[in-house]
Amino acid sequence: MTTLPATQTVDRRFVSLVAEFDRLFRRPSDGGGALAVYLRGEPVVDVWAGYARQGMPWAQDTVAMAYSTGKGVASTVLHRLAERGMLDYDEPVATYWPEFAAAGKQLITVRELLSHRAGLHRLRGLLPGPVDRFLDDTAVTTALAAATPDPRHLVTSGYHGISFGHLVAELVRRISGTTFTDALRTEIAEPLAAEDLWFQVPAAERGRIATNFPRLTVAGLDWDNGARLMSRTRFAAAADTTPRGFADLVSDPRLHDSVMPGVNGVFSARSLARMYGALANGGRLDGYQLLRPETIELISRRQVFTPDYVLAFRIPWALGYHGVPMKPSKAEPVSAFGHFGLGGSGAFADPATGMSLGFITNRLGGKLTPLGDARLARLGAIAHNLAKTASLER
Repeated sequence: MTTLPATQTVDRRFVSLVAEFDRLFRRPSDGGGALAVYLRGEPVVDVWAGYARQGMPWAQDTVAMAYSTGKGVASTVLHRLAERGMLDYDEPVATYWPEFAAAGKQLITVRELLSHRAGLHRLRGLLPGPVDRFLDDTAVTTALAAATPDPRHLVTSGYHGISFGHLVAELVRRISGTTFTDALRTEIAEPLAAEDLWFQVPAAERGRIATNFPRLTVAGLDWDNGARLMSRTRFAAAADTTPRGFADLVSDPRLHDSVMPGVNGVFSARSLARMYGALANGGRLDGYQLLRPETIELISRRQVFTPDYVLAFRIPWALGYHGVPMKPSKAEPVSAFGHFGLGGSGAFADPATGMSLGFITNRLGGKLTPLGDARLARLGAIAHNLAKTASLER
């Protein structure tokens, strides 16, 4: 087991970053969170603040469900296998998963799947019956393999909000011959001492999970009514990415028994920062080579940057990650890549400065919606500038 720090860590060069982080969690209603930063393979920030649940302060071992942040973790497992020659990005998915060829999907490649161009964004209506059917990963995966792709995938990307995780996990299973969670454990979590990377959370560890709040809403409406409203707008495809009853699904404790890497990842900021810390440092951290530098350059390269038919704006999709602009700007994104999650959590690597950052929180977004949360972007911008300054001082 990894030894957890007894005290918080703040490198003097990153004091202003920690001050901004602390400002986010001044009141109990702000919830809590944790922030970790690595610079050129060394930890420079490891802090936490606020409350994990009512009356319980966030602790050094608190973890939180981080929604789409898990897409980057799942993708990294797949890249480990591809680097060993077990998978070719330009091969059809059906080469490794024959059932996937159904309904005209026989030519969709792994590269297209990883950059959200498989046309399988839709979970709404995918499975009949109650929403808890989506806790059955086999049922979801089988239905996705049989599904007809949205024709817009031939033109541009369409964000696979939840389905992405099922698709990647099944590819890992098919080519590794083991379960996705075992592959995550043996390829990343244990050798990198980043053990708080879970999609099925061990029963003994569930007391550490912070309570996410408030209940998911869209523009002040409950999730399903908000999705119904979205379905009448240009965001109709976005409404289809979640099943009916999604807010009930993500509050169901059985979620932590399931493998849903697009949505149910439970992480510590520390473990996220360690994984991305390797990716920001030539692929190596504490003697473990997670990926080779040439692999990192390949997987972080932008694959598509046209208006996404689900999100209705341009996303610089790489292979399982997105580019991470650090501030609102029309300029090209900086070299960072990673994945943000619904509600505000996220993590990324910035090879240009050798910096990585992991941020988790149980306070889901703003007062009206968990969408469009800017906390991670603000923290990332400060961290990026401080890392650049630290690099100049070397």
